[in-house]
Amino acid sequence: MGMNPFELKPKNIEETYVDIKNLSSKPYNKNSTDPYTKLRVILANGAEFEQVWFGHQLSRRTSDNELRRQVAAIRRSEQQQQKRISSLKPINESILEHTIGYEMLAVDLTIALAKHEENEVVQKALNFALLEDFDHLYRYANLLEEDKGIKAEKLVGKYVEIMPGRPTISEHRHPHDDIRNHITDKDSLLTKLNVGIITAAEQQTMNYYMNNAIFYDNEMGRKLYSEIAMIEEQHVTQYGGLMNTKTTWLECLLMHEYTECYLYYSNYETETDERIKALWEELFEQEVAHLHKAANLLQEYDNKQWEQIIPDGTFPELLKLTPDKEYLRGVIKDSVYLTADKEDYIEAKRLGEDSDFYKFQQIFIKKDADVPSHKVIKNHIAQKGEDYRYQKGEHPTDELNDRKEDNTSVGRITGISDKNND
Repeated sequence: MGMNPFELKPKNIEETYVDIKNLSSKPYNKNSTDPYTKLRVILANGAEFEQVWFGHQLSRRTSDNELRRQVAAIRRSEQQQQKRISSLKPINESILEHTIGYEMLAVDLTIALAKHEENEVVQKALNFALLEDFDHLYRYANLLEEDKGIKAEKLVGKYVEIMPGRPTISEHRHPHDDIRNHITDKDSLLTKLNVGIITAAEQQTMNYYMNNAIFYDNEMGRKLYSEIAMIEEQHVTQYGGLMNTKTTWLECLLMHEYTECYLYYSNYETETDERIKALWEELFEQEVAHLHKAANLLQEYDNKQWEQIIPDGTFPELLKLTPDKEYLRGVIKDSVYLTADKEDYIEAKRLGEDSDFYKFQQIFIKKDADVPSHKVIKNHIAQKGEDYRYQKGEHPTDELNDRKEDNTSVGRITGISDKNND
């Protein structure tokens, strides 16, 4: 029998608060902790950030002070949860080492969601951005070895390969091409969860890069973070655009809380670190309190039962982060040459010179040599004789096999590189 958080007896919101001594958690050991434990920490942190900021936006869109008080009470608990999660990251784990975890999460989370996604629009969006986050992992890994002498394969536990995806230089699209068709009430509960989870995760990544770019200790790193932060903005636009636009604020609040319950329970069921497993269990119990409070507010203010939004409260198949190198290789083979064209995807070579993609590339990229994601690979090749990779066998795409020259044409319009470098 599955878990239905609506059937559990909740605590009062005030009972979920902790004292200041317990606001921080003992950090994990960066050298011995399983990479997937680190990924669950990043994911939960992103879910809490999403919920906190959603709560602020809700409060700014209502004049009912009593509702504002109830939402503020939930948000205070969410803020405490976020602090307890984020403090699990150890002080001696650098910004760049932590970044490898962010990109590994983006890869393996996206695969986990895409493999079970029923909505074709959502699945295509997941697979499309997957290749871009995978490429980011490769770019940051080269910077890591070049600057710190650390091989990223150790940080990812060799669970995921590290090699080029769709080159980051090819990912810079016109804003109009990041908009997707949104899901509806008719979509499955799993689809709704998937959209909420990936949006929160990518938003957390965007914010991390936006805020940390200026703190990197050299100009190359600062520029790489800034560039990839721009792509994360595109991803957040894409994924956020998949959300159902017909839901009310309190319906969204209920779904946010249900999503957090689902994530914490999934984390609890899959966690291998017993100390952190106990934390996931505690946070799940707190989220059940938030969920029941959201259900009460929905009934009081919208006159709706939670069953009208989530007809069956039982969790669908739980989220499990696992390696799947073959799925990723298949997506690379099928879609590495694609770019976006409004709500659809198309091979870049099929676009005309009057396309929005072409226009934006001409505005944003004057010379390939100016692009940090390209420059970091050129620097590594100049220093080491070849790029840094961790891959099992040949690259699925012949054009991305050369380890002594970074490809800047895959996924871009033929001739752009030549024109921009004249």
